[in-house]
Amino acid sequence: MGQSGQEKTEQPTAKKRRDARKEGNIFQSRDVATVVILAGIFFGIRIWLPFIYGQMKNYMTWVIDGAARSSEDMLSASLVFVTLSVFLKCALPLLLLALLLGIVAHGVQTRFNVSFKSIRPKWNRLNPLSGIKRLFSMKNAVELVKNSIKITLLLVLLYNILKQDLQPMASMIDMNPAASAAYMMKMIFDLLIRVCIAFMVIAFGDYLYQRWEYEKELRMTKQEVKDEYKQTEGNPEIKNRIKSLQRQMASSRMMQKVPQADVIIRNPTHVAIALKYDPDHDNAPVVLAKGLDELALRIVKVGEENNVYTIENKPLARAMYNSCELDRPIPSEFYTAVAEILVYLYKQDNGKNKDKK
Repeated sequence: MGQSGQEKTEQPTAKKRRDARKEGNIFQSRDVATVVILAGIFFGIRIWLPFIYGQMKNYMTWVIDGAARSSEDMLSASLVFVTLSVFLKCALPLLLLALLLGIVAHGVQTRFNVSFKSIRPKWNRLNPLSGIKRLFSMKNAVELVKNSIKITLLLVLLYNILKQDLQPMASMIDMNPAASAAYMMKMIFDLLIRVCIAFMVIAFGDYLYQRWEYEKELRMTKQEVKDEYKQTEGNPEIKNRIKSLQRQMASSRMMQKVPQADVIIRNPTHVAIALKYDPDHDNAPVVLAKGLDELALRIVKVGEENNVYTIENKPLARAMYNSCELDRPIPSEFYTAVAEILVYLYKQDNGKNKDKK
């Protein structure tokens, strides 16, 4: 349940996912990492085993020879140094391999995300009630079932191997040590291969479950989606108000240019376009203002108050409104029609001037 009892039915947004990654809340399956490390170590041991065998053989030979020569030598610092050296030669490559595989297995799942917020102390976890809730949570129940399956599988696999190889194991008494050791290693490797295969199946199921659980945890309520939109995009009411103010300011600047126009082309009440033509500066008439309905009536009114000629031409007015842009020359397809209007107005001006003379 989400805020105010709302159900989390909405898919997480990109911002929600980014915030979760920053908090260290990342989807991953530990079982996948475990299987990768287990399989890697298993094959690493198989490759490294001849070297380990050689090192151990030389070490035991050295120890036995040293013990035969002098017991004091075995208590000296050389024994500690040689033992530590052999251990590091045999174990260090495998330990480094396990570390590398662990980093890669977790890194691939988390896309190598690094977040220090996840390691900060969370004091709310000290609350006993919260601890009890987590103890009996669905996640812990799934972990318990999963671990029970793992233990059961291990016992079944071990039982089957022992059952199959019980008689051969009994005959190992008559084998030489090298042969019996080789046979024992074969049994162990067979067990490890089966364990890896079984754990791969469990890891795949855990991967699907963890992914489903993670997506479920990130889901959002409708109110959370709305709140996030307000935070990222701004309150829609405020944005609409800002746009309204911007339109008003643009309209005010546009109306201030109307008195400079040479002509206003309109249809009776719905469309008005104010044009100015300065042949010394412009190649074509420029649109100073345009508007529909109430704005068109305002353009016409301001034009009349400033003695700007108004021409009614319904098809031309509508066509120009859809094609012309403010403060830009008119498109070439309107040159002829507008030129005729300007010539007509020029003749009207000349006629008035002659009458005055």
